[in-house]
Amino acid sequence: MSRPDLCWFRRDLRLADQPMLLEVAKEAVGLFVLDPRLTRGSGQARLDYLFSALAALDETLGGRLVVAEGDPARVVPDVARELNVGAVRCTEDFAPYGRARDAAVAAALKAQGRELRPAGSPYAISPGRVRNGSGNPYRVFTPFRRAWSAHGWPRPAQTGADSTRWLAAEVSCQTELPSPRLVREAGEQAAAARWTAFLEGALAGYAQNRDFPAVDGTSRLSAHLKFGALHPRTLLRDIAAADADDTDKDVFVTELAWRDFYADVLSHHPRTAWHNVDRRFDRFAWSDSQEHFAAWQRGETGYPIVDAGMRQLAAEGWMHNRVRMITASFLTKDLHLPWQWGARHFIRLLVDGDLASNSHGWQWTAGTGTDAAPYFRVFNPTAQGKKFDPGGEYIQRWVPQLRDMPGPKAHEPNPRPAGYPPPIVDHAQERAEALLRYEAVKGR
Repeated sequence: MSRPDLCWFRRDLRLADQPMLLEVAKEAVGLFVLDPRLTRGSGQARLDYLFSALAALDETLGGRLVVAEGDPARVVPDVARELNVGAVRCTEDFAPYGRARDAAVAAALKAQGRELRPAGSPYAISPGRVRNGSGNPYRVFTPFRRAWSAHGWPRPAQTGADSTRWLAAEVSCQTELPSPRLVREAGEQAAAARWTAFLEGALAGYAQNRDFPAVDGTSRLSAHLKFGALHPRTLLRDIAAADADDTDKDVFVTELAWRDFYADVLSHHPRTAWHNVDRRFDRFAWSDSQEHFAAWQRGETGYPIVDAGMRQLAAEGWMHNRVRMITASFLTKDLHLPWQWGARHFIRLLVDGDLASNSHGWQWTAGTGTDAAPYFRVFNPTAQGKKFDPGGEYIQRWVPQLRDMPGPKAHEPNPRPAGYPPPIVDHAQERAEALLRYEAVKGR
């Protein structure tokens, strides 16, 4: 009699387009391990999404999802032995910790005479597969994007809840599924609904509207992609068939390419999660003002667009992408603080916090990353605010002291309303200082 498989869910909380189910046994047990190494560093917004998505997956499995807590290198082999399963199936992980974790699990399973069988990945094209003409990985996005498109991606896997018979099981290390403090729209059905709404709505005009934080012009799929509630291959199939402007479609596809690119860079260069891609910047003269850093975290810099973004992050666990770039530029170029400080703050609070995208997005803005000439990229926060929030609606939404300020004047409130601080630095002076510091290292 054949034994059931153990399907170990991680960043793939869905059953549709689920590669690990393509060769699954006739019967299977679904498992999720609450790994303290990952949950400890997650803010409440990300935990709320995770717990909500797990509840949705459990419901789809008929209440049969096994949830355990602990080190996966111990828990997964223990569950496999206790249930006497055949293979353990999962989605391949390419991040530094995920690779080390899976190697430890695979070794423990091998000692039992079992196999860890990874399949697929969270990306349209798995890291390592897109190479240049010399067979080396790309370090710059534009040629990667061309090669990525030329490479193509598999069609979505034809899988679903009926791909196997899901068994109920109890194990000694089992724990209750935690309840979210705030139930979020999470999981496979919520992700599919959000995607449909985007295709029918915000995709029209996406190329332009995505930069305006007061407009609902983005897909808001980042958290769903982070936890694998839907797969990017599904998005690419649907966007190709969508009746929409080619420019809007191409810009959206480019965002998915950036996601794959940063995962590819991290896969080949694991150290870049927290260290400079461009090693010249290892000698960069960063400042270390804890006072300035705390003001930035609180959203009390005196620059309205920066403060609005930081307050949105604290309240929602999310920030509009244009504002992420503005706030990151302000921290690294105006306050001259290390990009790692900002990246750690973001990765803790963001509901969509993804190591590769977060760290390399910060490095792109800081000028330490994959760009060839980044040192001229110093965002003027006031000019950016006026350009992308011209009516001040976004600022007024998140900075209550400025809600009575007529729209455009919210970017340069004069006089300052009670309770709102003056600018903590002078942008023109700090831009000049930033360029001096960058010039000191760019030629080395």
